[in-house]
Amino acid sequence: MTGRQGTAPHGAESAHDPIGHLSSDLLAGQVAFITGGGSGINLGIAKAFARCGAAVAICGRTEEKLAAAAEELAALGAKVAYRAADVRDMDALQASMDHAAAELGDISIAVAGAAGNFFAKAEEMSSNAFRTVVDIDLMGAYHTARCAFPYLQRTRGSILFISASQAFKATRYQAHVGAAKAGIEMLMKDLAVEWGRHGIRSNSLVPGPVSGTEGMSRLAGPTGDDMWRKAVPLGRYAEKEEIGAMAAVLSGPLGAYVTGAQFLVDGGLSQVGSGEISDAVGRALFGEE
Repeated sequence: MTGRQGTAPHGAESAHDPIGHLSSDLLAGQVAFITGGGSGINLGIAKAFARCGAAVAICGRTEEKLAAAAEELAALGAKVAYRAADVRDMDALQASMDHAAAELGDISIAVAGAAGNFFAKAEEMSSNAFRTVVDIDLMGAYHTARCAFPYLQRTRGSILFISASQAFKATRYQAHVGAAKAGIEMLMKDLAVEWGRHGIRSNSLVPGPVSGTEGMSRLAGPTGDDMWRKAVPLGRYAEKEEIGAMAAVLSGPLGAYVTGAQFLVDGGLSQVGSGEISDAVGRALFGEE
């Protein structure tokens, strides 16, 4: 690591820019493929990779969103590729990944970031609603790993799963998410063991609430942001750059001996109970006392 980027003169207050403390060539020569990369946390990760010298491919369901994100990444100096695909459709995802490899070279970093979430009572949730989250989150994560395997085998690369604390912390109105994310965590560990002989590393990143994301707007909508911030021991939301910086560290040479590991980047939220937020959601959405 180096502090040469974003370093303020002595005595001046510098902006919080964790990516600026990483070398601009940390990921030079790497090709990253990121699902859900058109917006939110995953676009933040893509930008971090771009700033660290990687070529970046993004995948998502909306062509227009991907095109706009690709312009932002190109403005950072990265070589960029994109093709729309739904992670639930493995053939479409493979086509997107093969297009990225044809444009940029063999993929050495895969990020399984596509996800869906909503609050729902388990006893009222339809089978289709439950299955939708499992298909996007868990099956999408498996499809990403499966499609990336031949490339990662050649490059002795890395796969990073974007998880959530619901995987290991019981939370009301999140049974579907908890089941899907718990599956992702076990998939991550199994692949670390099974694919380690190929030199492939497998890890997960567990973000807390992240500012400026559609997912957080949806989750905090019923209760307001203040309650979520108060629930986080550090008392604030994360910035997308903070998640991106950790993803770059884990996916590059600084994480070369790290596999089968779960990294919490959540301001301590996973260490406290979910009762206060669940109670507020229950009152706001379901009229519970």
